[in-house]
Amino acid sequence: MGESYSIEKVNLAELHRITGISRAKLRRLKKNGFVVKPNGNKGKKSDKTVLSGYEGVINNLLKGNVTNSEVIYERIQTLGYTGGLTTIKNYISENKFLIPAPREIVSPQGNRGRRYHTGPGENYQMDWGFVKVNAPDGISYQCACFAMICHHCGERYIEFFPNARQENLFIGMIHAFIYMGIPENVLTDNMKSVVIGRDVEGNPLWQKDYEIFMKTIGFHTKLCKCRHPFTKGKVERLVRFVKENFIVGRTFGNITDLNCDALIWCNEQNDRYHRAMDCVPAEVHSNECMHVAEILTMTEEIMKYLCPVRKISFDGFVNYEGRRFGVPYTYTRKTCRVMRKDFYLYIYDTDLTHQIAVHNITWSRKDSYAHDQYAIKEPEELPTAPVKAVITQKEEAVPEKGFEKFDFGKMVKWND
Repeated sequence: MGESYSIEKVNLAELHRITGISRAKLRRLKKNGFVVKPNGNKGKKSDKTVLSGYEGVINNLLKGNVTNSEVIYERIQTLGYTGGLTTIKNYISENKFLIPAPREIVSPQGNRGRRYHTGPGENYQMDWGFVKVNAPDGISYQCACFAMICHHCGERYIEFFPNARQENLFIGMIHAFIYMGIPENVLTDNMKSVVIGRDVEGNPLWQKDYEIFMKTIGFHTKLCKCRHPFTKGKVERLVRFVKENFIVGRTFGNITDLNCDALIWCNEQNDRYHRAMDCVPAEVHSNECMHVAEILTMTEEIMKYLCPVRKISFDGFVNYEGRRFGVPYTYTRKTCRVMRKDFYLYIYDTDLTHQIAVHNITWSRKDSYAHDQYAIKEPEELPTAPVKAVITQKEEAVPEKGFEKFDFGKMVKWND
């Protein structure tokens, strides 16, 4: 139009058909001389977002060096968070100053190693991990985590115990074999409860109880080289994953509750796709490994490992996991067997022929008494016919005190 062009004469309807911009926006642009200006609310954030109310929980996790966005997402999801994972990732990137500075350890790479692979049901790896527990009374103690993983598919199993004694090792291995099957070999460290030394030729000298346990279950054990954790790197990584994913920010009432949560967590992780293994462990393990691994059959010998022997104290109690449970007075032996299953503690005789008592585990420090632990009911005769004989009981005379003879007022008779 040349010099005859005028902004005031622009046909907004025709401009709308050409550009596709709405007439309302064209009117606003025309008012500003067709100069695009930024929105007045650009760069501003709303006072209330989907994360409002959860910042304190996330900040505490970041200060505790918990930077895994999925872990934080699961924790606040239980508190009612309805947002997505990307929002949490953005919040973490904006608040990295809360994360403690990591320690940098510089070490040479050394010689390169070669990864090895095993067939289905051929090799499991097991290890112990330790966690510090802060009790409500302010006292801290250590809790042991037993971990076992299938080297072929990555199927995993974890269980927590108050300590890492040999009897708890046997219980954890039996529960893992029930969950995953019995492999040909188990790869482990040089634990004191497994091996006591080496002979002249370098062959392991098995601990006698562990050697009997291997023959009873029917598997072989392979030992790693000392100070060489790369040999069983899968279970080492599993222990680290438990500490970084399952343990962080978790509270529990007792070990039984913790093991219930751990079993649910194992099922969830085994049903997920793992990029490192390029499979879903539960599917591969059930389709391939379980055809090679043997199914554990519960026998009397195996039950004895699940029910360790305990001595009965002089006052009729057995000690199990730091607590005392009563044994009935009718059981006269000095030892018995104890087994914890879910929220109940079962006490059996030494031969596992019959059950002596059952206790409801409250995890209180107070002693748990058994029925008829002390009270002995003596035989008593009762009348067989109505009682007709009657006898009267007189009131008992109160004896005089020693100073009654010096009360001279009783001896004087006063005249009115």
